[in-house]
Amino acid sequence: MANRETDEVTGVDTTGHEWDGIRELDNPLPRWWLYMFWAGIAAAVVYWVLMPAWPGVSGYTRGVLSQSDRADVAVALKDLQTIRGAQAAKLKNATLEQIEADPELQAYAQAVGQSVFGDNCATCHGVGGVGAKGYANLRDDVWLWGGSLEQIHHTIQVGIRSDNPQSRMSQMPAFGRDQMLTSAQINDLTEYVVALSGRTADAAAVRRAAPIYQEQCSACHAADGTGDQAQGAPNLTDQEWLYGSARADIQGQIWNGRGGVMPSWKARFDPETLKALAVYIHANAGGQ
Repeated sequence: MANRETDEVTGVDTTGHEWDGIRELDNPLPRWWLYMFWAGIAAAVVYWVLMPAWPGVSGYTRGVLSQSDRADVAVALKDLQTIRGAQAAKLKNATLEQIEADPELQAYAQAVGQSVFGDNCATCHGVGGVGAKGYANLRDDVWLWGGSLEQIHHTIQVGIRSDNPQSRMSQMPAFGRDQMLTSAQINDLTEYVVALSGRTADAAAVRRAAPIYQEQCSACHAADGTGDQAQGAPNLTDQEWLYGSARADIQGQIWNGRGGVMPSWKARFDPETLKALAVYIHANAGGQ
């Protein structure tokens, strides 16, 4: 049983608890604290009466005010749909060219497209479409599958290497992993690609790789390395590189034949949203 004593210094009784020679004084709680405590309990009771609060077997107590955030959101969404209705209807019926020719409709489409892009595309392509290693930069004028409004719209719909039957499809062979070329040949071919982009390369390696390039690579990348958008084959003569421009990056790409996947958005968005997204990318992120 606790031994209650009176503190000699303050004259206040102790609780009888002691830790390492320190005794706890039995001071009463401050009046203001007690008032706040009881006021908090009273406020909680009032809230229980007025607002939804207690869960039940088949629902919850609705409260006198019948407040419902879910209902408020539904009303707000309905009001927003009404406000957007006229523009949405115009967007639905307009062609891509008509959207870009109408400043007011284009502004609406870009606002919708920007929101959709931020929620669904920025994870890979970055905020605003700046891209990253392995993810295409949409702010320049370099396009694997074409940068016209129609081409962008089609790519968004069907995806790249996606499960859509009409997906854009290309596959670079893994020349090293599948033992199609030797390590020495891949090293030479790396120097050849470096030379195509206008950089200093090993001249002897470039000469050895020239027939290899024409035999293995020119069908997609073209004899001069300028690529082919119909096949999604990149231009090797510019300074834009999806997987990096360093020799190790180029060698790794030739060795493994990497290729990313972009999902098909056709079944996920309605036609108006697909149009808005295409217009946003074309107008704000380097469309041709």
